[in-house]
Amino acid sequence: MPTCAQGHDSADDEFCDVCGLAFDKPTPAPATVAIPEQTGARTCPACGAPLADRFCEDCGADSLAPPPPKPVAVTEPIVVAEPAAEPVAVSEPSPDVAEQPATPAVRTQAWSVVVSADRKYYESVKSDGGPDADTIVFPPYCPDRHFPLRGDQVSIGRRSVTRGILPDIDLTGPPEDPGVSRLHALLVSHADGGWAIVDINSANGTTLNYRKDPLRPNTPRPLADGDRVHVGAWTTITIQAD
Repeated sequence: MPTCAQGHDSADDEFCDVCGLAFDKPTPAPATVAIPEQTGARTCPACGAPLADRFCEDCGADSLAPPPPKPVAVTEPIVVAEPAAEPVAVSEPSPDVAEQPATPAVRTQAWSVVVSADRKYYESVKSDGGPDADTIVFPPYCPDRHFPLRGDQVSIGRRSVTRGILPDIDLTGPPEDPGVSRLHALLVSHADGGWAIVDINSANGTTLNYRKDPLRPNTPRPLADGDRVHVGAWTTITIQAD
């Protein structure tokens, strides 16, 4: 039988039968919530910075997002050795072929020129009536001069030390042909062993074999044995195959 706060016994367990006081009901104990034990500070799964909220303040990564896949470790490629190639049998060249060295092309024909005072050419120049034709006198004596042709080109002209012009075929004289330019023409070799004449835009031009028409400047004209190249007022250069 319950007893109220005034000490009365009552048959009712809610209110006292004597004084009417309500009996105090026991207050249920609050339910306890299991709090997980903190093992340490949270860190961002992306950059490892301390994490105070869902999103990282350093890189902005979402801590609740699934973690990125771990990179796959790349191992060094396995090199498979190729099987050694079987040696190829090479036949030895014959002694005659093996002992012969490679030789460059050699000019088999020797060439030279003869420089002479040509009266026939001189008369043709005077008959053409050039501006200085009357003042030019044919030399009373002019011995022939011989020049061998060597190398790839041979220059023709009159020497000028002050201008640094030293032609291979120097027509300075005496006697001197005033119609020859300082650097008048070139003799250039051909691959077949012959030669060609090139007028280097000379003042009075270059002609061939007593023809009146001058050669085109800077254009090679092949020469044959015995051809005559005319320069200046009376100089003829005859090419010869020796």
